[in-house]
Amino acid sequence: MSWTQAEVRELKEGRYIIIDDEPCKILSIQTSKPGKHGEAKARIDAVGIFDGSKRSVVFPVKHKVQVPVIDKRSAQVLAITGNEVQLMDMQTYEQFTLPIDEEMKAQIETGKEIQYVEAMGRRKIMRI
Repeated sequence: MSWTQAEVRELKEGRYIIIDDEPCKILSIQTSKPGKHGEAKARIDAVGIFDGSKRSVVFPVKHKVQVPVIDKRSAQVLAITGNEVQLMDMQTYEQFTLPIDEEMKAQIETGKEIQYVEAMGRRKIMRI
């Protein structure tokens, strides 16, 4: 798996974290004050990149968490077949197929350039 470690206090909104083996984008972070015998804790609300489900976790601020390595790339649309699209990476010229979301289906055309993300061995189309 391609990830790095970071402390919870280093995380910011809009960055990424791994929760339940799923790369997630951080929506909000709330930090509580340390108690009399405890340490400060942070509540992280995030949404999964690939499944879109919301998740929230609570960790001590000094706790180390996994941060996925997100690779943003561009590709050219080669062919559209049903609910899948065949793409060619613009840097490596690798060809692969990805599923199309319903809201993006009308915008995708052969020959157009799209942006996709690759994280932990999975890919998803982000924008056209």
